[in-house]
Amino acid sequence: MDAITPGSPEVELLEREDVRRALSEHDFAAVFSLFKKYGGLSQNRIASACRLTPGKVSAVIGGRQQVTSFEVVCRIADGLRIPGHLLGLAPRPWESPSAQEQVPTQIRAEQKPEADGIPWRGDTAVDLAADLTRSDLVMDRRAATRALAGAAITGAALLDPLEGWLQPVADGVRSHRRGRIGIREIEELESTARAFRAWDHRYGGGLRRKAVLGQLSEVAACLKEHQASRVEQRLYQVMAQLAGTAATMAWDTGLQRRAQDYYLLALRASHAGGDMLFGANVLAGMARQMLYRDQPQDALELVRLAQDGARHVAGPKARAMLHTREAWAYAAMGRIAAFQRATAQATEALHDIQDDEEPYWIGYFDEAELAGTTGGRLLELARQEPKRYAETAAHEIRHALSFRGPEAGRSHALDRIGLAQCHFLLGDLTGAVAETHLAVDAARATRSSRVRAQLGELYPYTVGHGAARPVREARDRIRDLLSA
Repeated sequence: MDAITPGSPEVELLEREDVRRALSEHDFAAVFSLFKKYGGLSQNRIASACRLTPGKVSAVIGGRQQVTSFEVVCRIADGLRIPGHLLGLAPRPWESPSAQEQVPTQIRAEQKPEADGIPWRGDTAVDLAADLTRSDLVMDRRAATRALAGAAITGAALLDPLEGWLQPVADGVRSHRRGRIGIREIEELESTARAFRAWDHRYGGGLRRKAVLGQLSEVAACLKEHQASRVEQRLYQVMAQLAGTAATMAWDTGLQRRAQDYYLLALRASHAGGDMLFGANVLAGMARQMLYRDQPQDALELVRLAQDGARHVAGPKARAMLHTREAWAYAAMGRIAAFQRATAQATEALHDIQDDEEPYWIGYFDEAELAGTTGGRLLELARQEPKRYAETAAHEIRHALSFRGPEAGRSHALDRIGLAQCHFLLGDLTGAVAETHLAVDAARATRSSRVRAQLGELYPYTVGHGAARPVREARDRIRDLLSA
């Protein structure tokens, strides 16, 4: 190892009883001190290896600061080469013999977004779909994770190319090969796309991602043939829905850049299929991704673009959904009055629902979804001002939970995690511990990395409450799940 990153610690060090006890209890003041004393590591080397500042390490050793973040615990394990089981973690990636495998040189982790500069024509969407699915389907899961997990692009590089969505579809190159897809086959494809979307909404995590990509590749192949006009339009709409599901699955497994690529494909396919409403839904998904990436201004621009394009076709549920994305962006920007106004508009739009004529994919957005989303935004505000917002946030999240139970999968788990945080912010440790156990139970039922990321945000609330056994037990359950 180099002068900055220490190698694996001596076996004798890790076999010391005091070291093992400090590791098992996550007493990092003792861990750092013992590694300095018996491992020969300086404070600066510990800091560099664990990606911490020397001041942070000094504060931990001096007892002025605690390590409360699960992500930091993992960085310490990786930086100091501490086997996962000594910290209650799963085996770390570097413990596997395959950890040194290299990504094939032809796969680039940092790809330029494929949709940049491509004309808004149907045939270009087909080519984009073929390229994306081909590269994804030939890679195994580990290689895909390493190769495709680039950071999402933001700002003008993302927003400017999307303006073409508002323009009419340009003429494309038509194939001379005659297609043979009929209405029955289209209906079967639509049914499959709907089933994949329902699976993703409930479970998340991309368990069926490869199946979605395979179906998307087949649809692209059908569109390379000269289909009847009505068949072609519906094929583009199926492509849009499959690409939208592929995007959320990729995002839910941490593949931010690839998720963005599939969102762009979904937007182009909905544009080619004349489905402006689903295109608005895609833009709302992209906005949500930007909000999770702490880019509220980009999110707001995406929502406004969606509202412009769907102005004459959006029903009450779609309008309400777009208003909640707008409210989310305002809350993240600290614009409380605008957040309250947009939330009120969403509530008003939901009250306008008189029938069930809106498309199936917006069916998830109901009073529970509005309450859960609003509660989540209030929780973010409560982290800064607990006395002002925590109780209101808890009320909204409870309202969401009263409408949707464990069958809601990912959404139910996120609600449970949020409610546990509310109880911690309110100082109700008994209620917080009870809700944390329910949150862990709900999280176990999903494969969503978003759920696990939010569970990681809950972890610090369980640290620093002395040796209270109930809190410690709740903390251990979070740690066990996150390390699995």
